[in-house]
Amino acid sequence: MLTRNPERKQPEPVDVHVGRRIRIRRVWMEMAQATLGEAIGVTFQQVQKYEKGTNRVGASRLQQIADVLEVPVSFFFEDMPGGGKYDAGDAGAGFIHPELMRLVSNDQTLALVRAFCRIEDEKVRARIVGLVKALAEQNRS
Repeated sequence: MLTRNPERKQPEPVDVHVGRRIRIRRVWMEMAQATLGEAIGVTFQQVQKYEKGTNRVGASRLQQIADVLEVPVSFFFEDMPGGGKYDAGDAGAGFIHPELMRLVSNDQTLALVRAFCRIEDEKVRARIVGLVKALAEQNRS
């Protein structure tokens, strides 16, 4: 039986969220952890720790990551649960449910969405959606 060390601190939810967003963007760009690490001057192991939220990303490092991944720093905080409470606008706007965040954190899901977005023919897209729905229904049987 695995026992948890009570002295071991769990990552803060904001660090986990930022790490997920880093990973989602890196995978979307088809960039290896080692490539990102080299670009920002850290090892791929450090990138792994950032992505898991076990190591916090400092402000200057987050800016470096944003530059390499070609997004604004705010990208890493978008859709953060509870993150809208200080916004001037609607606090619930843009919230992505945790289940959806877990789904888009999956490499296969990102690859599927990325490939699907490259398909310009709407009829082909509709057929693909139909195929996926049919396969999902077949698995239920």
